[in-house]
Amino acid sequence: MNEQSFLWVEAYRPSTIDDCILPKTLKNDLQAFIDKESLPNLILSGGSGVGKTTAARAILEQIGATYMMINGSEESGIDVLRTKIKNFASTVSLHGGKKYLILDEADYLNPQSTQPALRGFMEEFHKNCGFILTCNYKNRIIPALQSRCSVIDFVIPNSEKAKLAQEFFKRVIDILGKNEIKFNEKVVAELINNHFPDWRKALNELQRYSVSGEIDAGILVNLSDKNIKDLMGMMKKKEFTNVRKWVVDNLDNDSDKLFRLIYDNLYNYIDAGSIPHVVVILGEYQYKTAFVADVEINMMACLVEIMGRGKFK
Repeated sequence: MNEQSFLWVEAYRPSTIDDCILPKTLKNDLQAFIDKESLPNLILSGGSGVGKTTAARAILEQIGATYMMINGSEESGIDVLRTKIKNFASTVSLHGGKKYLILDEADYLNPQSTQPALRGFMEEFHKNCGFILTCNYKNRIIPALQSRCSVIDFVIPNSEKAKLAQEFFKRVIDILGKNEIKFNEKVVAELINNHFPDWRKALNELQRYSVSGEIDAGILVNLSDKNIKDLMGMMKKKEFTNVRKWVVDNLDNDSDKLFRLIYDNLYNYIDAGSIPHVVVILGEYQYKTAFVADVEINMMACLVEIMGRGKFK
């Protein structure tokens, strides 16, 4: 089957820690678990697409452990989790040693019910099963779970950002070559820079645009000064339909970047006295983005509130 039949993020997912694109100190810390063949319960915390799940899988594959993955954002019900975890964790691995459960996006689990139950599972099955939790926000993991795990932050120091981006660029060029995709190097570099350090998002976008067989300047959607000026003009006039159309046309650029774009242009379009209120609104809705089922509705709710409470110049 042709490689393009697969998602590139899966087909080219690193299988060892050494092959992961991560800061050197972080790679050394993760490699130490493999070398010692001693793996505590872990919480891997960091932004989307930085390699937390890939690193978890690589560690377990390198130590030859049996493991299962559960996505906390898709299977957050306590009954489902209880059944799956008990069925997996209560039996001994055929290969000997511990089994491991990777609970992806664990910060989506209910902190009042599901997370306390998970703590109980950790204690009940600790002889047979270890746990690796991944999350975007470790402050959404209850203290009782954090105290039972080693917490590792996936943070990229400023001193290593350029090096890692270049390493990812080289890997992407190799992937494009293997799939016989024509490309403009400057365009690829700009797309990677736009999504840095979300490697998954960048690779998914490149695969999506590669359908035509070429990656060129046409794929770059730049939110120009005119674009943000149009939005602010429509918001000032309270043109709901036009604002919604703008959101639909631009949301593909990543909602976090849209929040930032609006924030960076506040002083050009919002009265100085209203800016503190608008900043609070932006912050509240950007935080909600991690939980909502429909990011378009969340963005529209944010803009509607700004239209109602903000004073435009």
